[in-house]
Amino acid sequence: MGKRMSRRRFSQQILSGAVGCAALGGLGMNGMARAFANSGFGYDAHNDRPNILLLFADQHNANALGCYGNPIVKTPNLDCLAVRGMRFNRHYCADGICIASRTAMMTGLYPRTTGVLTNGDNPVHPDLYPVLQQMLQQAGYRTASFGKRHLADGLRMGWNESATTISPKQDPSQESYWDWLKQDHPKQWQAHLRDWDKNYPGGAFQADLMCLLSEVDDRYRAGEYVAEQTRRFLRQAKQDGKPFFCWSSILHPHQPYTPTRRWAELYPIKDMVLPPNVRQPIDEVPPLLEIWRRRMRPPWDCGKAAEHPEIYQRYIAYYYALVSETDHYVGEIVDELERLGLDENTFVIYSSDHGDFVAHHGMVEKCSLGHNVYEDTLRVPFIVSWPKRFRQKTVCDGLSTHLDFVPTIMELTGATRDGKASPLPGQSLIPTLVAGTPPNRDCVFSENWSQVSAIGEQYKLGHWIDPTAAREQWDYRSFGDMMFNRRADPMEVQNIYGQISQRVEQERLRDRLTNWEKHTSAFGKNELVAQRRSAADAAGVSRRSKSAT
Repeated sequence: MGKRMSRRRFSQQILSGAVGCAALGGLGMNGMARAFANSGFGYDAHNDRPNILLLFADQHNANALGCYGNPIVKTPNLDCLAVRGMRFNRHYCADGICIASRTAMMTGLYPRTTGVLTNGDNPVHPDLYPVLQQMLQQAGYRTASFGKRHLADGLRMGWNESATTISPKQDPSQESYWDWLKQDHPKQWQAHLRDWDKNYPGGAFQADLMCLLSEVDDRYRAGEYVAEQTRRFLRQAKQDGKPFFCWSSILHPHQPYTPTRRWAELYPIKDMVLPPNVRQPIDEVPPLLEIWRRRMRPPWDCGKAAEHPEIYQRYIAYYYALVSETDHYVGEIVDELERLGLDENTFVIYSSDHGDFVAHHGMVEKCSLGHNVYEDTLRVPFIVSWPKRFRQKTVCDGLSTHLDFVPTIMELTGATRDGKASPLPGQSLIPTLVAGTPPNRDCVFSENWSQVSAIGEQYKLGHWIDPTAAREQWDYRSFGDMMFNRRADPMEVQNIYGQISQRVEQERLRDRLTNWEKHTSAFGKNELVAQRRSAADAAGVSRRSKSAT
């Protein structure tokens, strides 16, 4: 980013210049529209359309950032990006797992609408769900994806250039980090396998909480590959002079937690402070989380970590190390953007698909099938910067969601969408970015197959929706729904669902959830359920026929 900003200087600027969105409320929708119109920004055929640079991490807990208030983790580049733009403090993913969250963000639709609620799901009718890169490509943008794209089948089209850092079969692309390592750097490939291969002897999957120092040279890390691909693309974009959409998606801080020594040395294990709720009673967490909390063998040996707290400390240290490494790659990319002079007309976003427990509730990674309620996994960083057009040094405390991404980019670029597609439930954040007015909502929603959460300004309700036969062993029904008062209980350890004193708030959120379910299309989910039932029935008939024979 050119000049790096020290943490002290960053803090001083934030304290002296930041404006909370809530303090600017009261403009109303008409006021927001006037502020937007009067800003001099708006798309027409005679204006240069902005470039879009989406910088993305995998599994980044919003609290693991300096600009989000973490006093330990070192993220100077992201902190600087926040100073040059707006930081959204209450931003949530639509589903706390990779493919489902990314699909929701790039289609602008809830998981139940597309039918993609977990990593194994694919939409039955992908043609019904336009994806952002397609819309932008049709609008004349050059599109590129570098790193872990990880979208559902049928939604991967629309890229002029692509290179993946995960399995080429899982993420078909023009180029592959895996192939590059295997062909040109076989020793580095073996080191990468040690980090990522479940069957590699002595590898990360055999380590406590999957924490292991990586032996991959820093020059050959997957994040460096993404940064170099992005820098090359930016140089070409400078020559082409055509507007671009570039999605640079870094693997980390997703597990396995395998930083190199360079980054791990920033965080001495013995200095890591455990969260206050690390020893929350096991019977207070949902059933699958309880199972993980009792495990004594890797990779998710939370029971062993409870007896040996240094395991949790190493996990936190390595997670922070991977966050700092990710921050480094962000800095490399933004430096190149500025060096080329493209920053003047580039809308930069940083976010993540979902979060990570980072030892809160005594848990590791996201345990996505076991819940979809905790802040640790649903709340993600969302930083937006375009100093030429939008507010700087600003913090928005209003509720926002990944479903706002598509309508925001559409308004920003003039891209259009097939009129036959499901209506977009999100809202454009342009009025917020221009006028500082918070998004016009009092609740956002996030869901997976098992649980849907209604997240309000203060209270949150987590409702179990589909404890199917495969999950009955976890006994969700007897465990019951979950409700938290985030202000009084930020650690989310006091489940207040069913308390008489909370009846009014509970019913309010229940009504909001019922209304959301009524007005939100579940076409994709219903189609997928019908397809699975049909397959199960067919399998049952086949088994009975064989038995009779």
